[in-house]
Amino acid sequence: MRAVVQRVREASVSVDGREVSRIGPGMLVLIGIGHGDSPEDAAYLAGKCAGLRIFEDSDGVMNRSLRDTGGDLLLVSQFTLLGDARKGRRPSYAGAAPPEQARPLFTVCEEAFRSVCPRVETGVFGADMQVALVNDGPVTILLDSKKEF
Repeated sequence: MRAVVQRVREASVSVDGREVSRIGPGMLVLIGIGHGDSPEDAAYLAGKCAGLRIFEDSDGVMNRSLRDTGGDLLLVSQFTLLGDARKGRRPSYAGAAPPEQARPLFTVCEEAFRSVCPRVETGVFGADMQVALVNDGPVTILLDSKKEF
């Protein structure tokens, strides 16, 4: 399972021109679910994200976590995070789990994040979403539950 974590001042998701979720200061987490991913991968990423010290303390040092700040989290499924563009110009998404496997695991991810984060909003699994954000910093972190990078 892969994640792109962005510290944001605000973020929102719209589907068909209608806003479906919005957060204030906190984190936008894009999640890509691959073949072989499990609830343990979801729990690992949820714990890692909640504990990442990417928010500034009173001295301006990134020393506080989402738990410390009580910030919001917006969780969005994004299969393209499993894209492989090493060959040619068209990425292969063969590493991404098919929707019938990924959908229930995304629900597990949502539950894992809700268990460790103060407030969690989500996008709409499988929808054509428009994600808007104000990246704060910018701060962007890449995570992989298999620790491949």
